[in-house]
Amino acid sequence: MTRDKAFYRSFVALTVALMLEQAVILSVNLADNVMLGAYSETALSGVAAVNQIQFVLQQLVYGISNGMIVLGSQYWGQGRVDEVRKLSSVAARFALGLTTALFILVSLFPRGAMLLFTGDEAIIAEGIAYLRIMRFSYVAFGLTTVMLGTLRIAESVKIALRVSVVSLIVNISINYVLIPGRFGFPELGTRGAAIGTLTARVVEFVIVAAFLFTRDDALHIRPADYLRVDKQMLLDYVRVCLPIIGGAAIWGVSNALQTVILGHMDKGAIAAQSISSTLFLLLKVASVGAASAAAVLIGKTVGVGDMEKVREYTRTLQVLFLGIGATLALLFTAIRFPLLRVYNISAETRRMANAFMTIQTVTIFTMSYQMCVNTGIIRGGGDTAYILKLDTISIVLIVLPLSLLSAFVWHLSPVAVTFILNSDQIFKCVPAFIRANRYTWVKKLTRA
Repeated sequence: MTRDKAFYRSFVALTVALMLEQAVILSVNLADNVMLGAYSETALSGVAAVNQIQFVLQQLVYGISNGMIVLGSQYWGQGRVDEVRKLSSVAARFALGLTTALFILVSLFPRGAMLLFTGDEAIIAEGIAYLRIMRFSYVAFGLTTVMLGTLRIAESVKIALRVSVVSLIVNISINYVLIPGRFGFPELGTRGAAIGTLTARVVEFVIVAAFLFTRDDALHIRPADYLRVDKQMLLDYVRVCLPIIGGAAIWGVSNALQTVILGHMDKGAIAAQSISSTLFLLLKVASVGAASAAAVLIGKTVGVGDMEKVREYTRTLQVLFLGIGATLALLFTAIRFPLLRVYNISAETRRMANAFMTIQTVTIFTMSYQMCVNTGIIRGGGDTAYILKLDTISIVLIVLPLSLLSAFVWHLSPVAVTFILNSDQIFKCVPAFIRANRYTWVKKLTRA
């Protein structure tokens, strides 16, 4: 364990800020789930299916942002602020292109998008009503994520938490009024939830853009910086970022396929999976925050070229990740039973959700080690291709084929299939430990 007090201060400050930011962001979806769950199980299932599309989008956008952070953190460690500005412009264009493409796809094929997840006509109708409004939030979400990632490179994270709190308040307030129809407003159900989320995303974008362009004193970015693209930086970004985006795509699609598989096995499984995964994702933010903080600190240290510190920090971080995982597993156990009582769902759906949560209590512990090591230390240190290889083998070649066979050939229960779908979070701990402690992942990505 390192004795560097500055490292602990930086790690804790970044982790807490990023954890709270992610928690509040996810709370927007949690608010939709809980408030719609109390309104109608069919509405909950429809929105849960649409949110799988949103989850894939989020993973891809986070991949775009994380690629920028990996490369940008090394430039930041070298004090090369102008290169960070160039990177932000490149990443913003990637995010704009991706979110626009998805907007067009779901606009042209809304029913086709829903049929991927369920064949139930009532759920499809609720999902399409939600999707027709939610699609307008995609571009704002993509650009906001890139701008927040840019600030994260400079270790400026306080604004992210503040804007997320404002966003949550806006979303819950609109949901409260429009879902059931209060204070003379019409009862809009899923459409009301979509309006709340869309409004929250627009508010986020306006506040973050205003802060970045007028208040931030570390990067001094101006709107004009986003109108220019440095060709050399574009090439460097593509080289670093494509494996990260590829890994994000695999992860996002594999999670969406959980809903596809379970939705075609049992109607109640969609709602049960939505409930359990929402709590899982909410607690997971602690690990996501820790991994993101580790990526910034490791990347910055690699950029400086201090290999002794890289080794020292790597050993320390692995111990911290195990502690975070154990804490999250205990919290998951304590929260799940009170949470289940909130939902207006059938007894069978409640039983299934509880079983799913039992599985996730184990996986949240192991995930907190392997995910943080892989995406925080290894990828943060410059080895972006390794995670893509690992996920391709573990998810595409092992987990998904076994899950499909279990569901549709062997006809195992949704609970057994869910365990198989989450099993990579357990067995990936072994390669994570071996790789991290060999230090072959340390790669300098910046140009002289």
